[in-house]
Amino acid sequence: MKILFIVPYPTEGPSNRFRVEQYLPILTRSGTDFSVRPFCNSDFYGILLKKGRYFKKFFYLIVFTLLRIVDLFRAMRYDVVFIHREAFPTKDFIFEWLFRKFSRKIIYDFDDSVFLKKPAKVKMLVSKADRVITGNNFLEGYALHFNKNVTLIPTCIDTDKYAPSSHKNTGGKVIIGWMGSPTTSVFLSEIKEVFNIISDKYKNVEFRIIGGRFTAAPSARVLNRPWNLASEVRDMQEFDIGIMPMPDDEWTRGKCAFKIIEYMALGIPAVASPVGMNSEVIKDGVNGFLAGNQDEWLDKLSRLIESAELRQALGRNGRNTIEERYSLRANASKFIDVVKDYVHR
Repeated sequence: MKILFIVPYPTEGPSNRFRVEQYLPILTRSGTDFSVRPFCNSDFYGILLKKGRYFKKFFYLIVFTLLRIVDLFRAMRYDVVFIHREAFPTKDFIFEWLFRKFSRKIIYDFDDSVFLKKPAKVKMLVSKADRVITGNNFLEGYALHFNKNVTLIPTCIDTDKYAPSSHKNTGGKVIIGWMGSPTTSVFLSEIKEVFNIISDKYKNVEFRIIGGRFTAAPSARVLNRPWNLASEVRDMQEFDIGIMPMPDDEWTRGKCAFKIIEYMALGIPAVASPVGMNSEVIKDGVNGFLAGNQDEWLDKLSRLIESAELRQALGRNGRNTIEERYSLRANASKFIDVVKDYVHR
């Protein structure tokens, strides 16, 4: 049994890191032979969204396009090709169509509303795949319009690696944290005034932004830090409260709530906008808080800031939720069964 995983990013890309790479040790133990072929390497990924370096970007694009062509011929030697998101970073679908032609079977996996940005490509992939895997109900509903062979597997997390810290901050400071990317940090503007009011009300609160950049009023204590794969877990373990604000639109409804899944796995109480899958993961007041407007954000953050006991209770319940429904342990067999089922048909 041989599987070729075609993914868009190196390990630094969280999407294929959690949708594909964390299952690989389990596939190895089951005797499955596989190869993982990201479109780009870590160096290209690191400069992709930065300004300048155009010659280097152009050089890399040529090199990785040629390597993708090699992958097309490589696909003929595998039982199944598993495409996560896309094979090539453009709106046209020539590479995806060729993988369909060169491959015995195709499994297509996606975890965002990528059909909004590249509708023709995603429709082709969904309709032509032998099996489709989606990350939530919203994406599943889209996929079922074009393919009846759809399986929902949430973006899950290794709860052995993402575990609560045994050395939690006890110095009186309360850290409200957010982790993401520059593209999603714009969602923090939804609650900019909350940052300012909380900072004025509580002098022991620090806002910590990991992976993006956000500025509030000068009086707001906002610390921006770069994201780092090696320190990701440790950085989040320092949070006392995790937040996930975002607007309600078609793009955000396709989000797989992974930010709050990370927080909750670490035993950190989460406060999130009641959008899409967030409302499925969080049961308000039981394993976290949902906040739909400024008053709710202020009320629920204030309650958590003022009560370490409440933080501990919600954090404990959140951890239990992730272990039961969104952990690697709870979902690995479903992923393996889907892959093996379509290899052996």
